[in-house]
Amino acid sequence: MKRIVSVTLLLALWFGLGCAHHPAAEPVEFVESIPVETSLDNPDIRNTLEVWLELIHGAKKRIDLEQFYLSHRPGETLDQVTAALMTAARNGVQIRIIADRRMHKTYPVLPDSLARLENISVRLIDFVALAGSVQHAKYFVVDGEVVFLGSQNFDWRALTHIHELGLLIRNRHVAAVYQDLFDLDWRLAALQDPDSSRYVLTPASYAVPVEITSDRHGPVSIHPTCSPKILIPDTTLWDEIHIVRLLDAARSEICLQFLSYSPRGRDGTYYEALDGALRRAAARGARVRLLVSDWQKGSRAEASLRELAALENIAVHFSVIPEWSDGYISYARVEHCKFMVVDEKAFWLGTSNGEKSYFHTSRNAGVVIRSDRLAARLRQIFYKSWESEYVEAVDPERSYAPREHAGE
Repeated sequence: MKRIVSVTLLLALWFGLGCAHHPAAEPVEFVESIPVETSLDNPDIRNTLEVWLELIHGAKKRIDLEQFYLSHRPGETLDQVTAALMTAARNGVQIRIIADRRMHKTYPVLPDSLARLENISVRLIDFVALAGSVQHAKYFVVDGEVVFLGSQNFDWRALTHIHELGLLIRNRHVAAVYQDLFDLDWRLAALQDPDSSRYVLTPASYAVPVEITSDRHGPVSIHPTCSPKILIPDTTLWDEIHIVRLLDAARSEICLQFLSYSPRGRDGTYYEALDGALRRAAARGARVRLLVSDWQKGSRAEASLRELAALENIAVHFSVIPEWSDGYISYARVEHCKFMVVDEKAFWLGTSNGEKSYFHTSRNAGVVIRSDRLAARLRQIFYKSWESEYVEAVDPERSYAPREHAGE
């Protein structure tokens, strides 16, 4: 495992560099969290804690965070992030936080504590009333210039006990899209009447994709995406459209990783968009590799996963992360990444799982990036999990019992 950089060392590096947006910094960077006691670490990829601290300590004027929820446990590494936010606020940085109202009932302590501090404002958004489900996005926007998004919840477990993958993007044109999304939700969270949401949703049009050149990665095309279609400033950014286009363009290989994947809704209806695209790709000869967590065992999704695994050119694996040696941790010890790579040329990475609600009724954010080098690196990350000791091939002929958790 990588040694976690201490706050003292990080601050020394920070002030030595002089600013958050150092000229030598790459415009696009993968960021990971690795469950302790596993071999999934990628030494060339920085850990979430280091990057979050860098972003917060480097903020000059404003930090906006939109999170599914905020959960802490005293003594865990997330305390360093919370302390950094408090220090930034004391130094005059304006901090705004949006969290899902329903999840706040489960995790009220941290957001409520932060809301009492000067220069920190917290709003809860009722996405059930607005669109039918939850605010599930997880992203930061710092000074309108840098954005971080990915599978990482603002949760102590996400830093040390869950496999997470995110992206740090240093580009003000890209950041502007997510800034507008945040500002929209900030207004929506203030509504007393969800029916009035149409009055705060101002249509927009963005000059995307944003084309940049990276010293390390060469030409990179960045196209922000988000969901749901009914509550985004520019409907051409809708996640589902871009994901299906990526899948339909595949010629040789598709690699996908989600916490969960299911084309069947709770009401039994079939969601064709992603599932149909995977089946079409396999039918034309593309190799499809789908990795999901073992939390899907014994679920309503299992039958669909077995159906896919039975098709030619499609393989499905369960990821099985062993429990921590010091005891069971609820909602942890899992691979939580959400991304897909197509033909080593392009990829989507975001906050959505492979189910209809994430694209139609939930707030989520993502990005499509076209870059041979970045796509090839993400493919390597995928195959490190796919070929690891922590996977189990899905057998189309077998029914699975739900995973048992020691200590639960």
